[in-house]
Amino acid sequence: MLFHVYGDLAIYQWLAMLGVLVGLILLNEFARKTKFGGAITFFVVPALLTCYFVALQIGNAMGAQWATENQTIVYMNGWFHYAKLYAALTGCIGFMMIKYGWGIGKQHWFKPFPFVIVAINILIAVVSDFETACKGWYTWFLSNEDVWLYGGWHNVMNGIAGILNIFCMTAWWSVYSSKDKTDMLWPDMTWVYILVYDVWNFAYTYNCLPTHSWFCGIALLLAPTIAAVCWNKGGWIQNRANTLTIWCMFAQVYPLFQVTFSDGTAPCKWATLPTLYADGTLNGIVEGGSANADPTAMTVVSAAALIVNVIALAYIIYQSKKRHINPYKEDVFVDQKYYKDAAARMA
Repeated sequence: MLFHVYGDLAIYQWLAMLGVLVGLILLNEFARKTKFGGAITFFVVPALLTCYFVALQIGNAMGAQWATENQTIVYMNGWFHYAKLYAALTGCIGFMMIKYGWGIGKQHWFKPFPFVIVAINILIAVVSDFETACKGWYTWFLSNEDVWLYGGWHNVMNGIAGILNIFCMTAWWSVYSSKDKTDMLWPDMTWVYILVYDVWNFAYTYNCLPTHSWFCGIALLLAPTIAAVCWNKGGWIQNRANTLTIWCMFAQVYPLFQVTFSDGTAPCKWATLPTLYADGTLNGIVEGGSANADPTAMTVVSAAALIVNVIALAYIIYQSKKRHINPYKEDVFVDQKYYKDAAARMA
């Protein structure tokens, strides 16, 4: 079992996770279907939240109690969360420019933008993985967001997997608008990449966002994958950016939705801890100590992430040599049904 999701609270934990999953799928549909939905989700709401975040930072710097005790400042004020939010938001806006042909979005030289922004997002997580390893090599340390983390080889393995994952993205120039203008399509980003990305990203959240990973490691990864597999073929990366941005905005404002306190209590019945916290609580953890830590699951999922990314990259190299192509300039997975279904949607 990867999480402590059994006992009296299990029903609340599962229902909350499924609720987040359904909510993200529906909000992604609202954002992708029309220009109005996209504008509200990725222009209006982020602009209002940016004003809110700036006000919080100013208030916190001045020592104002309303700011210093705000849950965003207390639990989500690290560099990673802001970097992830605004990097994902930049991706959403860039993808809209491509699918609607806005400005530079219709230029051929702009087509590698999805690769660049996804690579940046991956590198943000890779840096965070290595940072966790350096700060807590098989010892507990308290992050600046009041979360007990436990570093080790699992972070190193998954950091390397993330770097490999960047090179598993193929056909950088092969991005298009769909015929109905609802999606930006990347046909060569088939189930192969979706699978290895999801395994890697789950391992990252499990390693570095352990108190959040029940939601951002499962629901947040399943939402874009379900949409891409079932009805939005070729649109996975757009789904991923949309749902990631929506989740980050929500979690940045209301982190108590998923937080468990150091005394083992939680503001919500559905707050969920992974098995890293061996007894299912945060009780008894001390700086530099190793009691109550069980990194077994983290090691397993990180090793799995590294293995599947090595296999995927090896397959890409094999196919490229076999067909005498540059995998970053030409499509690799042209024989797959998923690729053909996605390509059929291109304008």
